[in-house]
Amino acid sequence: MERVEVSVTHDSREAAMRYRLRREALERGEDDPEQVEPDGGSPIMSEAERAAVVDVAIDQAIRRGDFENLPGAGKPIPGLGTSHDPDWWIKRKIERERLTGLGPPALTLRTEYATLAARVDEFGTETEVREYLDDFNHRVIEARRQLLGGPPVVTPTVEIDQWVRDWRGRRDAAARRASADEGPRTRRRPRRRFWWRGRA
Repeated sequence: MERVEVSVTHDSREAAMRYRLRREALERGEDDPEQVEPDGGSPIMSEAERAAVVDVAIDQAIRRGDFENLPGAGKPIPGLGTSHDPDWWIKRKIERERLTGLGPPALTLRTEYATLAARVDEFGTETEVREYLDDFNHRVIEARRQLLGGPPVVTPTVEIDQWVRDWRGRRDAAARRASADEGPRTRRRPRRRFWWRGRA
């Protein structure tokens, strides 16, 4: 059977229909399969006709003003001229949407490490702090072992004992500040006795 070349188009359904019609036309021995009508409809557009239709649609949209006042009009494209990063789109999406827990491990671990002290301060016991930091170190090591590609993992592991000491120091300092702030407010002023109430 003779091989039929199919040009790549943007619409896969049209490409499949074009391929089927060309194959059927070649089997029947027709010379110009491009002019075959699918199921009695209009002939399939050539690439030049398709380009003309697209140009007309764009011109009409310009006349209607569909391209005016678009966000970012007249502003430089952000990130243009910087080094090429294949993961730029996912980083931008994570930053714009403020997503957490999504993305390559290198990015999520780096973001988590930047806020690690605040996360640790939310725990109430030393056991919880140690478990969380141990889990963090485990995730960093596992991310370094993965060979799935993506950006390299540069997030360091943490020294658990040092972080626990720092957590304890911050907690004690916060407790001292809280007691110092509450001390003057909770102290009761002495009751004044008036001389006429003392006499009976």
